[in-house]
Amino acid sequence: MRLQLVNAGEASYAAAYGGYRACASYDMQDWFRGVLTISHSPEHDAVQYAYFAPYSLDRAATLLARTLGRSRPDALVRLQVLGRTLDGRDLELLRPPGSAPPLAADPAAVSTPPSTSAGSCDGALRIWIIARQHPGESMAEWFAEGLVERLTDPEDGIAHSLLGRATFFVVRNINPDGSFRGHLRTNAAGTNLNRAWAAPSLDSSPEVFHTLRAIEKEGVDMFVDVHGDEDLPHVFIAGLEGIPRWDSRLAGLQAAFCDAFGRHAPEFQATRGYGADKPGSANLTVASKQIGQRFACLSVTLEMPFKDCAELPNERVGWSPGRSKRLGAALLGAVNDILHMLR
Repeated sequence: MRLQLVNAGEASYAAAYGGYRACASYDMQDWFRGVLTISHSPEHDAVQYAYFAPYSLDRAATLLARTLGRSRPDALVRLQVLGRTLDGRDLELLRPPGSAPPLAADPAAVSTPPSTSAGSCDGALRIWIIARQHPGESMAEWFAEGLVERLTDPEDGIAHSLLGRATFFVVRNINPDGSFRGHLRTNAAGTNLNRAWAAPSLDSSPEVFHTLRAIEKEGVDMFVDVHGDEDLPHVFIAGLEGIPRWDSRLAGLQAAFCDAFGRHAPEFQATRGYGADKPGSANLTVASKQIGQRFACLSVTLEMPFKDCAELPNERVGWSPGRSKRLGAALLGAVNDILHMLR
């Protein structure tokens, strides 16, 4: 079989095709890499090809059921709906059992714009993880799956240690409309959610509006926004350099996080990426920049490759669902190492 992408040069990120190898699978479970043209001799009667392995609605529902099934009377995993999308889908928040009380619903405040208050002051640390603002970046939801599975494993010592000191708020897919519609970077209104955090609205970016309002009510000590990058073959972060509130404390927290993450995930590195913003030049419409500026907390955008990880390549699968999941699990080790520094 030979497939030719005749309009590849018209893609949004055409330059990213350099060095890229396409994904293929016979069973939608095991994904391997082939050359871009795509030249492949199928070994079975049916085969799927993809830019990156998709994350299905069935898999999302199965993970949710399995996670909630791990709940015990003394350790409830909570599912909360922050609001609804423009297409009427639930915006789901998972809360593994932690040291903070449940987020209270406030229907009367549904149209109240988010404030800049840090919210809760009960002493519990708040860790927020959001994924898939850009729906085409399916590795972000694979990452969230790995994180949730480890965090809710009753036999995992790191998870047990973390949940005794902090509460995690996990939005596995903050853009379900875009995912369902097959969009690359936008929601049902055509809004790039990662450019809506300075002034979200119910009309064009309800996903950000509801999430930011929940963060304001609950508080935040660390925020991680999970993405994929089409071009760069690296796992890296975009940090807070360039926000007006950038100071030695935030610089120290960010450096400590990078050191810790590198210890737990050898794929991660802190030398190759987008580069640091110049002082005062950060784009505050971006989620991590806005959260860091608004709440003066550690806040990063985490990027994974669509291609392979140059620091630790895998010829057969490149960067894969399994590697994304393991990176999500590894994040918890890094958070555990720096938790005492966050406040």
